Amino acid sequence: MHTRPFFLFAGLAAALTGIAAISVPAAEAAPRDRAFFEQVAGSWTGPGEIVAGKYKGTKFSCSLSGEATVDGKTGLKLDGSCRVGLFSQPMSAVLAESGSSYKGQFLDGASGKGLDIISGRVNKDNVVLGINRSKLNGAMIARLEGDNAMNVTISVKVEDKMVPVIGMKLARNVDDIKVGAIK
Repeated sequence: MHTRPFFLFAGLAAALTGIAAISVPAAEAAPRDRAFFEQVAGSWTGPGEIVAGKYKGTKFSCSLSGEATVDGKTGLKLDGSCRVGLFSQPMSAVLAESGSSYKGQFLDGASGKGLDIISGRVNKDNVVLGINRSKLNGAMIARLEGDNAMNVTISVKVEDKMVPVIGMKLARNVDDIKVGAIK
């Protein structure tokens, strides 16, 4: 059984859109985008918090693993889970190039309990995704802070303002085993 904050988390994530992709010629963007997704591929863990709304102050932690390509296209496939106390919620996302933008879904998309990714733009150290569920629109921004840290913010559009509702600080899981040569 899942707690209401998990359904809120999935629903809020689904409640986001509005940021249209800035058009960059595909030939110019492809290598940069692919490099970004290769850089964020791997295993990430960290805490998050719902920072607005009915469940403001709810803290959770996530463990996620990503692959840099989706069916040969530039993008990201993400699997893992987020936990509040004893309750865990599976998390998944698929994001793939679609023309000069990106399309995809979190969980099972807006037609289920998730949300649709309706647009996307990659910059040097971040990705901005337009997300949508029914009449709720918003954005998710994932920004790399060095090689092993990433901040994720999910915001919803309220009237003419984007209001942050979820924040996460993820750290890359790095192998602690030291490797050396035997002489």
